[in-house]
This record gives sequence, structure tokens and C-alpha cells, in this order.
Amino acid sequence: MELRHLRYFAVLAEELHFGRAATRLHMAQPPLSQRIRDLERELGVRLFDRSRHQVQLTEGGALLLEHVRPVLAALDTAREAMRRIRPGEAGMLRVGVPPDTSPQVLANLTAGFTARVPDVLIDLHELTTDEQLTRLREGELDAGVVRHPSDTVGLESGPVARRELGVILRSDHAAAALGGPVRLRHLDGAPLVIFPRAMAPRLYDHMLTICRDEGFLPGSIRHARNPNFVHGLVLAGRGIHLNAAPTTPLADGLAWRPLQDAPLAWLTSVVWVPSRHNEAIAAFAEAVSEGLAAAGHHIADTAVGDSG
Repeated sequence: MELRHLRYFAVLAEELHFGRAATRLHMAQPPLSQRIRDLERELGVRLFDRSRHQVQLTEGGALLLEHVRPVLAALDTAREAMRRIRPGEAGMLRVGVPPDTSPQVLANLTAGFTARVPDVLIDLHELTTDEQLTRLREGELDAGVVRHPSDTVGLESGPVARRELGVILRSDHAAAALGGPVRLRHLDGAPLVIFPRAMAPRLYDHMLTICRDEGFLPGSIRHARNPNFVHGLVLAGRGIHLNAAPTTPLADGLAWRPLQDAPLAWLTSVVWVPSRHNEAIAAFAEAVSEGLAAAGHHIADTAVGDSG
């Protein structure tokens, strides 16, 4: 018994007309009739009552249909899953991006990806670095845009994009009044507003280590992830915030200043599970690099290594 014979049977059971069933199956009517007869001989059961004017399911045919439908449905689901992981065949690429990805970067990477593989849909998910790494390893994502340092053991990475960080503070802060680059040690004792550690533990620890080494020990630490909330805390005098230069004007009363000698930076790359790499992931990595470069990131020549 072949699966295609079961599909022929299911289509005929739905149409109850050999001509219409043959048309749906893109085959001639005589071969369809022959396949149904072969199936009946193999099962030893008559599946259809045939007359000159109508075709009807027998009791045996109705019972077989109950068993065949879930088998064919499961087969279709499996084929769809396989189709989605094949590049260039109207599949889908599931990818993660950081929550603070700018609208310009999202627009550019989406357009760049579509230009490269127009038959593959891109399914974007707003996820932190650690959330992305977990879902990649569990097979729920095909690729992720993550910040380094991070636990990328067992994963491959595309080129690393670097963007230097500065500090967002109140306009009346002494460091803002200087107008030029700010040394981290001049911020010593100021409260710090930073993303929650759970979002990217290794990056969080790395940033605080750099701050300590540069002479900046925060007087206190507040955690926030929504940019509006972060800026509100800074404006309310609850701390300073380390981030890249804003892509849109800051609220009145806030200022951004670069850091002297650029000790801190976002290091970003696309990562994926090596065994799942395909043309679509390669196109996504290229589109992300282009999008980040257009937003002011500097693309390195080499990929980041595992950090485990």
C-alpha cells in the first residue's frame, strides 16, 4: 500500500465522482480507477459502490476514510515543516531581534532579506539575548541577533557589528555641561539605570566590570528595559544610562554624550545552530550586517568565537 493510493482514495471519497477526483489529482480517470481497484484487492474490501450515475462509499470505505484522514493530515504537516526549513521555496525563517532594535534597522534588514530571498517569509520575534539562545537550542528559532559577550557555545556566528556607547543624563548634569566626551570615572557614585541582568547575564557583568575598571562604581542600580521608562528615570534624576547614540531626538531635559576612549560598545551578530544553516540564514546574516552598518555600526571582518 502506497501513500499516494490512500490520497487517491481520500479525494475520491470527498468527490464521489471519478471525473472530478481525477481532475483534482491531475491524472486521467482510467489510472485512478485502476489504483482504487488495486487498493481494494490489497485490502480485500470493496470501498465504493459504483453505478453508471453515482459513486458511494461502502461501510468499509467509510471506516478506512476515518483512519486515512489523520494520516494524510500528519503527512501534510510534516511536509510543511520540511518546506519551511528549505530556503527559496516560500518557506519561513524564524528569527529573534533585541527589544531595543531601532525601527530603521528592522526596516533595512527586512527589506534586505526580502531582496535576497523573496520566496522566504521572515518571522520576527522581539527577544532578549538569553531568550534567543534558549530558543535556538530548542529549535524554536532559526537564527538570532544577539549581543556579546554571551554563551554561544555550539553556535555559529556571522560578522560582529560594533557600536560605541555613550551616556544619557540630565542636561543640567555637570558631565553634560562639558559638551565633550565623558570619562566614566567622572560618573563615579551616580545611580545607574541598566537592563535587567536576566536579559543578557554575561553582557551585564561585562559592562559593570568595565565600569569598575574605569573608575565608575554606581551608587545604586535600577533595572529597566523600556526606553521610555529608562529615559523617564534619568529625567527624574534617578540615575544615568549607558547606551548608543539615540536615533531620534531625546526628550527635553536629556542629553547624550560619548564616552572618552570608547570603553563600552554593543557587539552584535547573527547566530545559528550549525546543522541548520542554509541559504536563508546566510541571507539574513548579510541583511542584518547591512542594516546595522546603515545605522552606524562598524562591521568587523571576523565572526565572534564561542564564549562558554
